[in-house]
Amino acid sequence: MSHATGQKYLKQDSLPLMWCSGCGNGVVLGALLRAFEEMGFKKNETVVVTGIGCWGKADDYITTNALHTTHGRALPFATGIKAANPRLNVVVLMGDGDSVTIGGNHFVHAARRNIDLTAIVVNNYNYGMTGGQFSATTPKDSYTSTTAYGNPERDLDICALADVAGANYVARSTVYHGYDLQNHIKEAIARKGFSVVEAVSPCPTHFGRNNKMKVSVEMLKWLKEKGVSREKYLQLESPEQKGYFVIGKLVDRDAPDFSACYEKIRVRALVV
Repeated sequence: MSHATGQKYLKQDSLPLMWCSGCGNGVVLGALLRAFEEMGFKKNETVVVTGIGCWGKADDYITTNALHTTHGRALPFATGIKAANPRLNVVVLMGDGDSVTIGGNHFVHAARRNIDLTAIVVNNYNYGMTGGQFSATTPKDSYTSTTAYGNPERDLDICALADVAGANYVARSTVYHGYDLQNHIKEAIARKGFSVVEAVSPCPTHFGRNNKMKVSVEMLKWLKEKGVSREKYLQLESPEQKGYFVIGKLVDRDAPDFSACYEKIRVRALVV
């Protein structure tokens, strides 16, 4: 068990956190800051890029360099930072709306380029900050403020999308599995190329309340039950229909990242 606290990366004068009681964002933030500490990150060599939304407010509490960007556009801003200065550690914090709903096109191309960024995606299955509307990850038949009779659309699998688009590292965890989440974040940051860690998180204020989980403890129990290993998932009968999902490391490749490929082009151009 880690003894890192991550306190030196936390803005104490910005506390308490603005998130709702029972929200999992604080758990993910703690895992990220402890990962920074364990990896010995220097604040002036680290940039945290955020978009808009509940999880997008995380930069308010972090003492590293930070850039708060527009909705769905965190990845192109982060891509520019990394391309301009490949020596920086660049971590992108997005919700399910920022990453694969409004920002879906940028997500695909960041993975395709294999740009050396780490995307920490908090998936709470809805737009929590703006009233609980459904997003691309809202499970089919679930209830939200804009799907009062059930969501007719199929949900998008963030990790599967990252895999087929070319990400080097992909993992999924939940805020119930906090230490596993922290380890996945560390592995993702250490891996060259585009890395994605999906953190499935409770939103008791909206998604939970609309889906018979009004109390955050009920949502945590749900995450504990439904998040299973790949081996267990394959043994279950109709797991997708019953709401089960795979947690753990899902992709671990070592393809050259964008900066390495670009440097070869740059050197070739200088020779000419």
